[in-house]
Amino acid sequence: MFENSTYSCYKRFRTRVVDIGGVPLGGSNPIRLQSMTTTDTMDTIATVEQSIRIIEAGGEYVRITAPSIKEAKNLLEIKNELRKRGYKTPLIADIHFTPNAAEIAARIVEKVRVNPGNYADKKKFEIIEYTDKEYNEELERIRDKFVPLINICKEYGTAMRIGTNHGSLSDRIMSRFGDTPLGMVESAMEFLRICEDENYYNVVLSMKASNPQVMVEAYRTLVKKMVETEMNYPLHLGVTEAGDGEDGRIKSSLGIGTLLEEGIGDTIRVSLTEEPEIEIPVCKTIVNRYGFFKEDFLEYKKISLISDCSKKETLTLENIGGKNVPVVIITADDAMRKSHEALRGYGYYYSETLDKWNIGDMAADYIYLGSKDADYKLPGTLRKIYDYRGWRKSEDIEDSYPLLNLREYNELVEMHFIKFLKIDIEEVTDEVLEMISEDKQLVLVLSAKDGLSYLAAMDVLKKLGNIPVVFKKIYNEITVEEMLVYPATDIGGLFLNGYGNGIWLESNTVSDKLLNSISFGILQASRMRISKTEYISCPSCGRTLFDLQETTAKVREKTGHLKGLKIAIMGCIVNGPGEMADADYGYVGSGIGKITLYKGKEVVKRSIPSDTAVDELIDLIKSNGDWIEKD
Repeated sequence: MFENSTYSCYKRFRTRVVDIGGVPLGGSNPIRLQSMTTTDTMDTIATVEQSIRIIEAGGEYVRITAPSIKEAKNLLEIKNELRKRGYKTPLIADIHFTPNAAEIAARIVEKVRVNPGNYADKKKFEIIEYTDKEYNEELERIRDKFVPLINICKEYGTAMRIGTNHGSLSDRIMSRFGDTPLGMVESAMEFLRICEDENYYNVVLSMKASNPQVMVEAYRTLVKKMVETEMNYPLHLGVTEAGDGEDGRIKSSLGIGTLLEEGIGDTIRVSLTEEPEIEIPVCKTIVNRYGFFKEDFLEYKKISLISDCSKKETLTLENIGGKNVPVVIITADDAMRKSHEALRGYGYYYSETLDKWNIGDMAADYIYLGSKDADYKLPGTLRKIYDYRGWRKSEDIEDSYPLLNLREYNELVEMHFIKFLKIDIEEVTDEVLEMISEDKQLVLVLSAKDGLSYLAAMDVLKKLGNIPVVFKKIYNEITVEEMLVYPATDIGGLFLNGYGNGIWLESNTVSDKLLNSISFGILQASRMRISKTEYISCPSCGRTLFDLQETTAKVREKTGHLKGLKIAIMGCIVNGPGEMADADYGYVGSGIGKITLYKGKEVVKRSIPSDTAVDELIDLIKSNGDWIEKD
């Protein structure tokens, strides 16, 4: 972490500069934004026009898939048409299983992306025990396939991204390192060492996963490895197959923002199952959080990375702390005090005919009422918090909790009740820490002024010992797009690092329903509390064999009530089954109008007609006992 971290003095790790078609990456250059086309690469005009939409939205690099030689050759037509129209943005060829396509593309575009898990390997999901001799022989086989591309890149001045994906590690890597962040790093390092042996350094690295926990740990492990070996290659950040809508934005912001907070990252791509030009404004919103970089670098040798992301142990106070999942706290307004209808946005629906509350999976846990109770009886699962003075005057003092400021806490004589202490990070002095350290019935509500990064509070959190902590943040005069990003970057990283027992968001411009949904979305993305179905859906590209957005919406409509289930929707065999990573079920394009269904990484049904495939997926979920009927 870096000291005195604020957005006005953001620091980055010093990386080498890699020139990509006159748009340099790394060093003191801005964090670059990019996206990837979803059109058929053989459709020159459609690809050009979509590339232009990406560029005009602010994309500084455009990536285009080249799954075979014919697409690689057509990159020249695409490039020429873009240049004819006056667009000079660097193009990147995305290569997976076809080295000969990469060698053609490297002569045309400004950068090639290769996936070390499948560039020289055919993944068979086999566990093979390699002797050291056999392993080294495999590395020589890779070298023979990879060196021709390196030589072409050197000759043509082409940059390269060695892009590891969590779900496409080779059987060789899996056999020795397992399905781990270390395995992801070693997968890239095998290729990077060959590059360095050939005196080729125009390289960018990435460590993508659909699980932000895995993604963040992989990048941290990579940086640590680079520090140890005195490397400094620039890093491309992204949460792959993040999905669409609100969840996709939160998941991406949490993973990318956590690393940017730590100074890691030189270019980003937000992988949404939406039109690619829509990704760029999200990228801008994330990067704008760190827009005041003034060439103030962190020295690699002084880097101190978080290594323990396990959930931190705290006291258990009612349903807060200990082994409990983090709670969600909401703030009551006048409408909420007057009518139960206002609680719908927070997961509570009251049926007057049945005289009962229906409680959703994303129902808030605590409600802050200030000094005035609601005009109706709240559901019993929604616990009340009052201002201290309001709590002392309330009639339900035994069933509610006080919220104190530091002055009120100082004045307390009677301490033997559960209480919440609201305090700004800057108020947490050694004196305060000493005062609260022995209070076994205290929940700390930690807030921060605008502009102060939550990760600047890491040292404070470490000193709190076993006191449960709720993170509170107020976002006033904020857009919906910003609200889907900022809390995930500010607070999400702390949950990802194992800190935090609750979240409390407020805003004067965002609806109650969205605030609640964002709170639960952050907890789900950080794997701290699972409250809904999770979708791992790729952002589409020229390899995609069906309409990803339409299909994802259909699957979501029918399965959105299956709490905790992970369903992957993948456009082609490149992104499935490998990129499904830890999904429970997979829906993968395997031909025009054909879908293959997976249970985990095992094929269950092949080449199903796409018009019946969603129903067959539902039947598969039912046959495995994971289906529940909607309420």
